[in-house]
Amino acid sequence: MKLSFLGAAGCVTGSKYLVEHQGTTVLVDCGLFQGYKNLRLLNWDPLPFDVSRLDAVVLTHAHLDHSGALPLLIRNGFRGAIYATPATAELCGLLLPDSGHLQEDDARFANRHKTSKHSPALPLYTEDDAHKALRYFKPLELDHQISVGSLKLRLRMAGHILGAS
Repeated sequence: MKLSFLGAAGCVTGSKYLVEHQGTTVLVDCGLFQGYKNLRLLNWDPLPFDVSRLDAVVLTHAHLDHSGALPLLIRNGFRGAIYATPATAELCGLLLPDSGHLQEDDARFANRHKTSKHSPALPLYTEDDAHKALRYFKPLELDHQISVGSLKLRLRMAGHILGAS
């Protein structure tokens, strides 16, 4: 088994962990880098893995530093299942479109006030991108085990936020 830390390593944001085992590849979390500008700029870098190799995504919870890059993943071609508890899926249904809307607002503001070195300033992703990502969610009840290729997945309750596992 191989585990790669692609975010939240050396910082506490941008959670992404790639798990590879006997031909199965699962991404645990797909978060945005938040905070200082040098971290936020990492969100614009290409994803550090081949999206076509992913069999599934598993979310631990809905905070954007764990789920906020899902629209980018879908825009880059991922079409597999995104597993999360029902509560996490429901919260992402609110958070991801709102995040896309805010990013569109920020880009409009930057264009109107010429506060970006990019012309035009673009959002990282849009509200529509977020709605597309939500189509791939497959809510998984706590303590229900499924197989994803050579891996077994069972979500266990965690105490972080509603739906955390």
